[in-house]
Amino acid sequence: MKPTSISAEALFEAHRELLRWAWIAGHAHPERRFDDAAVRDAQSAADLVGYLNYVHPYRVQIVGWREVKYLSENSPEDQERRISRIVTLEPPVLIAADGVTPPDRLVAMCDRAEIPLFVTSESAGQVIDIVRAYLAQLFADRITRHGVFMDILGLGVLLTGESGLGKSELGLELISRGHGLVADDAVDLYKISQSALEGRCPDLLLNLLEVRGIGLLDIKAIFGETAVRRKMRLKLIVHLVRKETMEREFERLPYEPLYEDILGIGIRKVVITVDAGRNLAVLVEAAVRNTILQLRGIDTYQEFIERHQRAMQQPDE
Repeated sequence: MKPTSISAEALFEAHRELLRWAWIAGHAHPERRFDDAAVRDAQSAADLVGYLNYVHPYRVQIVGWREVKYLSENSPEDQERRISRIVTLEPPVLIAADGVTPPDRLVAMCDRAEIPLFVTSESAGQVIDIVRAYLAQLFADRITRHGVFMDILGLGVLLTGESGLGKSELGLELISRGHGLVADDAVDLYKISQSALEGRCPDLLLNLLEVRGIGLLDIKAIFGETAVRRKMRLKLIVHLVRKETMEREFERLPYEPLYEDILGIGIRKVVITVDAGRNLAVLVEAAVRNTILQLRGIDTYQEFIERHQRAMQQPDE
């Protein structure tokens, strides 16, 4: 699920300190929102924010020094026509960047049409990058998954498996080995692009990890700042199973890499058996290192198959 819109007031307050902008027109309609259909049909945040040379209905319009020059030149009639065209397309917000002073006609028309107009001294490019990133996360498809989400060797890894298999204890051991915790128990996954998922921790569980018999541990307080992460891209799922489940449902050496579909994106997956005497932390680290090699185009299993085929083709001596 994802929110279908955001008000101009919420957008303004979210970036008041970062962009140091002022609200100079359109105060009568602070609850003005993105059109639901525009948000639903947008392929990315780039469809919701842009310059005047790509004017689309219901899109945040950025006005920099080039746009002010364009709007201010020629006759008053031309100015009126150009500004009217922007306003009739009902942008949820107009933002004047680059420290420019918006034309008086634009300010007056925004007031009449009740379109919020923000001004900032920050560059237009920076404003677009910040607002697009904010909207991309806000409007992203999202899902909550059960598991422990960690940064292991720079890779976002989700530890999953049925309750009672020791995912949190494994997470704690990995933290003690220098890796980072993103979230325990519940992970919010956001589809930030057509090929990427970003995992974050719900605010309620931030920095916390639950270990049976001990209770809640504040990982940041115990291990320090470097033991926690705000967010990570999900690249690998490590699924823990019991021995009997492994024998019944999974191949010992799968011919093809395993993937799990989350929000329409295939995420690499490995399955590890939980059994007495197995060092799961070492096995998880090995799985992550192997995945890093695969992402670099090095497939150990395929190399073994090719080596085996070459050996079979050699004549007997």
